[in-house]
Amino acid sequence: MYFIDNKGITDPRINLAIEEYALNTMDVEKDSFLLFYINQPSIIIGRNQNTIEEINTDFVEKNGIIPVRRLSGGGAVYHDLGNLNFSFLTKDDGDSFRNFKKFTQPVVDALHKMGVNAELSGRNDILAEGKKISGNAQFSTRGRMFSHGTLMFDTEIDAVVSALKVSKEKIESKGIKSIRSRVTNIADLLAEPMTIEQFRSEILSSIFGGTENIQYWELTEEDWSNIHKLSEERYQQWDWNYGKSPKFNMKHSHRFPAGGVDVRLEVNKGIIEEVNIYGDFFGVGDIKEVEQLLTGKVYSKQAIEEALEQVDVPKYFGGISKEELVQLIY
Repeated sequence: MYFIDNKGITDPRINLAIEEYALNTMDVEKDSFLLFYINQPSIIIGRNQNTIEEINTDFVEKNGIIPVRRLSGGGAVYHDLGNLNFSFLTKDDGDSFRNFKKFTQPVVDALHKMGVNAELSGRNDILAEGKKISGNAQFSTRGRMFSHGTLMFDTEIDAVVSALKVSKEKIESKGIKSIRSRVTNIADLLAEPMTIEQFRSEILSSIFGGTENIQYWELTEEDWSNIHKLSEERYQQWDWNYGKSPKFNMKHSHRFPAGGVDVRLEVNKGIIEEVNIYGDFFGVGDIKEVEQLLTGKVYSKQAIEEALEQVDVPKYFGGISKEELVQLIY
């Protein structure tokens, strides 16, 4: 495994571009790669989420927080300079996607060495002392994948609470009363204080089995040029980060064990004219393909079933069955 040095960049629009570029260009058939990055205050939106409904727009704009959509599914997360992010880039061997334990265990082991009693819990969280310190997400394409996650080292929890909108349904499904009651900082759990830079070094050393074993991968000038171009063309674009707000006259949402799904439909004279599907589920494939199959169809259970007949619904929606999706839409 090689470690990719992001040169201390804290712009999330560049760091996400590094991650995507590395995934698409590195030889993951032969080697795997690890990327660390620390972002300036930002909200990283899940691939299938409706940005406007995930963020507290007034607070975000007033405080200069950058909203950026990522490639992976899952929910929105707040990043700042007290948050360390890790990303494992590897080939998708058929057994790794949705296997969060495979990628979080090295991080959990590193935390244990520092005296933090951490464990993977639920779908994709790392908990310590019963509180969340890390959320994780994954993305797969053309036999390649990454599994990335946050590590709340010394993040501004008040900003997390103020910047994000968390649906009442999601909070109730987890049996909690607020974000604040559910999260904590790793720095508060350490016996001896350390900086986030020291924390980063400890995690890195543990994953590689010693500082002397770290293999570094240097990005070339051409790599950096391509990364900045990708950042400009995708991660700095309003259409990617926000997209146009959909018009709809029907809204159906439900929280499944695999994640929340929110379907917006514009139905006129019995015909589905527009479909927008949002959620924090972890699926493979572009959800727009499902939206296109439903567009133009009669709004009836039979027509919806027929439109989805050849679709591998559990693949797109992370384990949600075709019957469950049809029932939600209709």
